[in-house]
Amino acid sequence: MNNESSASISSILIDRLNNRDATIGILGMGYVGQPLALRYAQLGYKVIGFDVDQEKIDLLNAGQSQIEHISNADIIAANSAGLECTTDLSRTAEADALILCVPTPLNKYREPDLTFVTDTTESFVPYLRTGQVISLESTTYPGTTEEELLPRISSSGLTVGEEVFLVYSPEREDPGNPNFSTNTIPKVVGGHTAACLKVGKALYAQAIDNIVPVSSTKAAEMTKLLENIHRAVNIGLVNEMKVVADRMGIDIFEVIDAAATKPFGFTAYYPGPGLGGHCIPIDPFYLTWKAREYGLHTRFIELSGEINRSMPEYVVSKLTKALNERRKAVNGSNVLVLGIAYKKNVDDMRESPSVEVMELLRHAGAEVAYSDPHVPLFPKMREHKFNLSSIELTPEVVASYDAVVLTTDHGKFDYDMIRDNARLIIDSRGVYRAPMNNVVKA
Repeated sequence: MNNESSASISSILIDRLNNRDATIGILGMGYVGQPLALRYAQLGYKVIGFDVDQEKIDLLNAGQSQIEHISNADIIAANSAGLECTTDLSRTAEADALILCVPTPLNKYREPDLTFVTDTTESFVPYLRTGQVISLESTTYPGTTEEELLPRISSSGLTVGEEVFLVYSPEREDPGNPNFSTNTIPKVVGGHTAACLKVGKALYAQAIDNIVPVSSTKAAEMTKLLENIHRAVNIGLVNEMKVVADRMGIDIFEVIDAAATKPFGFTAYYPGPGLGGHCIPIDPFYLTWKAREYGLHTRFIELSGEINRSMPEYVVSKLTKALNERRKAVNGSNVLVLGIAYKKNVDDMRESPSVEVMELLRHAGAEVAYSDPHVPLFPKMREHKFNLSSIELTPEVVASYDAVVLTTDHGKFDYDMIRDNARLIIDSRGVYRAPMNNVVKA
């Protein structure tokens, strides 16, 4: 294909994107895909949402949200504006842009599991056509776009950078954060070629207020990892400091608050029962795995991961010690876990350390229950199964448990009532700052 023809293809696509005449396909209608689909629909684009979960698709088409911070009204408005959801991947041919928002978990050996990315790509490759842009948003190791997507897309016979366009643009959703929305969070974009980058910028420019172009898909992939590794390492540091401070009889939260008064050179991170969410517990290990290919051992990253993964055991050990001091064993005790979402005020259960605490307690013989106003029923999870529903908190209910373990500090909890009625509280979030006989900080 001559340069004039390829320029014409990209120009036509860019014009369609800029004029909002393009159809946007979102593959993976979860915590990342849904907000993006709603944003494009809000702007007047025709949007097709793809997912393998037929139940989810049926609910979305009926105007029902499965994500707490996305209302039914939001879904209904998007449907009225042109959002349509389906499991039929042949309809990817209708889309001018295909944005992949599928999971990238770790396998049991803590190695990258790209099957969602590769399987999805292979499913739509037969329907690729000239004049489409494919954007991967799933967090992964540097080189994934070139090593995994590029050859699969090229197998269609279409030339990447001339007939179809390939970009990587990492998601930056923060579920439940009221201070940021999809459009206000700057968007990093890297293209496989200069033409790909140009198309990628056009894809996101209408929907996102600030586009941050980088030189390659690898640079964009590494950017996302650095963002999350920065958090993981600092949280690992403060979790280790918590253990040291506790042994010395020092309140780590008091120390952090005091250190945070320094107007430069310090950023406050707070300890907890471990790391949760899809990104921070997982993403660092994508880089450590890829680094081994280059003969490098990322000791700093792996150490922080080791510390963070040990925190659920630390919380349970504090509970065990506190029960022993009260002449009780974990085995046979009734324990109520407060908050099982991975962070406060959301319903997102991905990689929640609270569930690890529940697993450890169950393995130790405790009778485990939970209360979470954002998670009424324990959801289906790949690695955990509890046939439980959320317990409504009353003074009598709280008083009936041998211990309550505060793992997620939701704003809806009545902390004064819990404090006044609980026999024993294991506080992993620093909610109770003043010393109390029935509170153990963990």
